[in-house]
Amino acid sequence: MQVIVIQAFGIVVFLVGSIWLAGIIRRPGNSRVAENASRISHAMFWIALVLPGTIALFYPGLTAYDEFFGMPSLPAPPMWIAPGIVLLSVGSVLLVSSNRFLFKKGRGAAAFLLTEQLVTDGLYGRTRNPMSLGFYAVCVGIGMIAGSLTVTLGALLIIVPVHLINLKYFEELELELRYGHSYVDYRRRVPFLIPRLKHT
Repeated sequence: MQVIVIQAFGIVVFLVGSIWLAGIIRRPGNSRVAENASRISHAMFWIALVLPGTIALFYPGLTAYDEFFGMPSLPAPPMWIAPGIVLLSVGSVLLVSSNRFLFKKGRGAAAFLLTEQLVTDGLYGRTRNPMSLGFYAVCVGIGMIAGSLTVTLGALLIIVPVHLINLKYFEELELELRYGHSYVDYRRRVPFLIPRLKHT
């Protein structure tokens, strides 16, 4: 199926592109180079990961993946719907709330308009990557609701690790170049992904 091939190609492009951009900003990097690289990274995220995945919701449809790959569906599909809805709901709240903080406090919007200042309060005081955590929860939740083992495992074992590579090896350095010691201090105080219950 063409959409599946496009998705696979997009994942490879995003992974290789993230590593390439990380290499660029490691050579005497500065904030201007980091900003430009960040814009490219955001474009790759939307074009290579989000767009093909969104198209796949409708064509071929998420339930078609198991058949295409010769995989069984999730066992007892109805039992996965409720936890899938919880993940989808929590992930959606994280996505909306973290974007609201970026817009209000950082005067930017995720993947469209780079923030002008570092956001360290609200959800960002509990985890450095609430938006990514929300994205992961949405991807896994959708797979569970669809009852698709392939989509659920693909989200957990491919999409999440590839995106984590982007965060750890590109985005963290990009933010350090743009925000300097304030980001280094923030990174030291706040967990990378799993939120802490107590606000810093």
